[in-house]
Amino acid sequence: MILFPAIDLKGGQCVRLFKGDLKQVTVYNDDPAAQARAFALQGFQWLHVVDLDGAVSGLPMNRKAVEAILGAISMPLQLGGGIRSMAMIDSWLKLGVNRVILGTVAVKNPALVYAACQKYPGRIVIGIDARDGMVATEGWGETSTLSAIELAQKLEDAGAAAIIFTDIARDGTKTGVNIPATVDLARSVGIPVIASGGVHTLADLQALLPHQQDGIAGVISGRALYDGTLDAREALQLFMRKN
Repeated sequence: MILFPAIDLKGGQCVRLFKGDLKQVTVYNDDPAAQARAFALQGFQWLHVVDLDGAVSGLPMNRKAVEAILGAISMPLQLGGGIRSMAMIDSWLKLGVNRVILGTVAVKNPALVYAACQKYPGRIVIGIDARDGMVATEGWGETSTLSAIELAQKLEDAGAAAIIFTDIARDGTKTGVNIPATVDLARSVGIPVIASGGVHTLADLQALLPHQQDGIAGVISGRALYDGTLDAREALQLFMRKN
């Protein structure tokens, strides 16, 4: 299981939201590249980055920040937020991003997901963000009529490297991962699932680890790492022992 530290970008800064609310923003670092270097020095093996402005606009609004991050670290990076065309996918992967995350288009243009997975095997991740079990799109501003499990099963044969499942009600709250919903999703498909939303302490990671056998391959943490309620060293040691 992989622990992904998260950098969410808004206005070129490293921020965290509360339950996906763009009006409830906490700025943690005005230098995303420095934050990425700090995560690398702590020993993380992957970095999870989201362009929040891009998720709303559908445009690469924080490209300079992503370029700075890529120039600051050597560990692989997965990026999401507003990636809605093959041209954008091409551009980010050529820039040096290792995996791109497709969220809104997974609902609105599933053909793009299939085409991208075929063109870039192992480099496409499906982002499924759910509010009360239903998939949210457009930077979480809209809610679709598809459930998270329905969308995952609909795209199961696309060839995605992973699914990132975020419970929006838990995101940024440090109230614990929604393990039942995440496990249900993981059991419903054969694609590895990365849990996201609500990580608070080491206990949350310990509760997830037994579910590797259910298909949970990783977990993303943001606010807990920034606030220090989750100690990076302890978390990485835990995963190293279990892996």
